[in-house]
Amino acid sequence: MDPVVLIVARFLQGAGGALSAGVIIALIITGFTEPDERARAMSVFTFTIAGGGSLGLLAGGLLTQWINWHWIFFINLPIGLITLLAGRALIEDHAGLGLKEGVDVIGSIVVSAALMLGVYAIVTSAEYGLASAHTVGFGGGALALLAVFVWLEARLENPILPLRILRIRSLMGASAARGMVAVGLFTTFFIGALYLQHVRGYSAFGTGVAFLPHSIALAAVSLGVSAWLMRRLGPQRMLAFGLVLIITALVLLAGAGPHDNYFPRLFVAFALFGIGAGTSFMPLTIIAMADIPAADTGLASGLSNLSMQVSAAIGLAAAGTISTDKTRSLLAQGESLTNALSGGYQLTFMIATACVVIALVVVLTVLRPSRPAVVTPQLELKKAA
Repeated sequence: MDPVVLIVARFLQGAGGALSAGVIIALIITGFTEPDERARAMSVFTFTIAGGGSLGLLAGGLLTQWINWHWIFFINLPIGLITLLAGRALIEDHAGLGLKEGVDVIGSIVVSAALMLGVYAIVTSAEYGLASAHTVGFGGGALALLAVFVWLEARLENPILPLRILRIRSLMGASAARGMVAVGLFTTFFIGALYLQHVRGYSAFGTGVAFLPHSIALAAVSLGVSAWLMRRLGPQRMLAFGLVLIITALVLLAGAGPHDNYFPRLFVAFALFGIGAGTSFMPLTIIAMADIPAADTGLASGLSNLSMQVSAAIGLAAAGTISTDKTRSLLAQGESLTNALSGGYQLTFMIATACVVIALVVVLTVLRPSRPAVVTPQLELKKAA
């Protein structure tokens, strides 16, 4: 396959995904107004978005090993068509502002260019060096474009990201935590698959099977249990519990060496990660949308999804770069290829663990529930007077 065709196709796929995924949460929030119904809907959404990656590994491994790797792209065509037809039949449409009100094309181009430059700087830093003029130049260019984006958004009449929404603490805190958790999630899928294949010698299909504890645990928690836990614990406590489980899973993966058996370490790690994801993503979404006005649900949904996708893209770029650099360093020290690869993956899992720890700190500080005001009898008398 021509690399140019692959890149262009992936760009179009990403654009379509951004346009559709950004409104899914808004549809759930506006379509399910009762708390219990919304919690159940979020449970299904959590299972779909988080379990899809794990099930995709299984299906992708099966297609790659038994048919051809091209089918990992073709299989999405019927799935997409079924989704399109089901969406047209089941989703109630609402009239929007339309394009006549203006579209922030310049802001979209600037922020996209900033993210592209940032990812490129990270990916190529292993080749040129972190302190090289190449890395610093492209990284600085990305930061400069982000500054230009903020400047534009503060002055445009219809910005793609109104800066007023950045003042909503619950949304920004949950989005930041969601982004850090996304780094841990996608690192587990990507680096975990590389570890199983290149260090443990698993086949593509065997790698998918190895992730089944994640899928099964996630399904068991998301389809019913998470809504029950939400009612009993509340979103903050449930979220903190889930993040602790994810941190534990990543610590287990960070300690996995080239000779560790799949059971119990890897089995327990993937199972804990599935339970943690099932008890984390739903409260993260509910907290993020809790204080959003009805008119801004689409915007907030897009921002929440953006935080996850951008963090995952940057996190994967950094994970691959760090792992490669560490592996080269260990090879230069005389380590075998297997031990060097294992050392690179272990370092990456440690960094992913630190990211989820940051998410937990955000939850315990920024997203902590506010204490109700204590009203004394004297204050009540003063108000009455």
